[in-house]
Amino acid sequence: MDPGDVKKTLVVGAGVMGFSISLTLARVGIEVALADVDDQVLSHALQLIEASLEVLTESGKVDRDDVEAILDRIHTSTDLEAASEGADFVIEAVPEVPEIKKEIFTRLSELCPGDVVIASNTSGLDIFDFAEVSNPGRLVIAHWFNPPHIIPLVEVVPGPLTAPEAVEFTASFMERLGKVPVVMKGFTRAFIVNKIQNFISMAVFDLLGSGLATPEDIDKAVKSSIGIRMPVIGVVQSMDFTGLDLALDVIKSYGLSVPFIEKKVNEGRLGVKTAKGIYEYGGRGELEILAKRDRLFLELLDRLDEMGTFNPV
Repeated sequence: MDPGDVKKTLVVGAGVMGFSISLTLARVGIEVALADVDDQVLSHALQLIEASLEVLTESGKVDRDDVEAILDRIHTSTDLEAASEGADFVIEAVPEVPEIKKEIFTRLSELCPGDVVIASNTSGLDIFDFAEVSNPGRLVIAHWFNPPHIIPLVEVVPGPLTAPEAVEFTASFMERLGKVPVVMKGFTRAFIVNKIQNFISMAVFDLLGSGLATPEDIDKAVKSSIGIRMPVIGVVQSMDFTGLDLALDVIKSYGLSVPFIEKKVNEGRLGVKTAKGIYEYGGRGELEILAKRDRLFLELLDRLDEMGTFNPV
């Protein structure tokens, strides 16, 4: 099936992620069966969807005249068999408990035709190690970020038996939803973003435990520095601006070895100062690259200040 032909999706789990994923799907005209074992959770999910739509309309992202049609596309049910009927794509968003997920995958395998892709929203469980489905080539991870109806990224992660067609289909379908899919080459715990965030969290725990900085100071420091830089130069390209030779010195000071960086340095690709590093800069010189970066920083800084984002939410 072409991703553009998907007419109905099944979302299993109506919690924090499930309700928001359902809203995302319904916004682009797709019928959604939102299934959960708890009627109260489903009722609350609809309340959250309505509240989220109100914010989206206030922000000009959704036309108020479209709200009713979006809500009409979302159908809740505690009957997984009925909800799965006719689903062209499945997203599992139940709690991160292996036993629960395993049971859900088994049921979905029984209920959904063998060519229907089953995507898990897990944030780190190796579902490929314990999920039992017919045609395991259709099992893939599509990891969304909270809140899914706003944050663009979806990490698409294949298992050892996942068919390339299922990966391509899932990534293309995410693009249809207006998302930014990043396809990994295989499974690793925590994927990309959570792996990075986990190390940040460990540093925060260390600082809080030491008493050397208050929670407010930590957030102020991050928001006023890497919080401005990351949207413009990310975390990898930032090393090009630091200088890969300096980055290599830091790596060695920790007793580590990163052949990827060592190879770049040995080739004379030191980053922006040599106009080539991890990234290619299209023949632009150092001054031109720095000027573009600085203009973007200044524009973003003015906008963030205007929005009041440096204060706690």
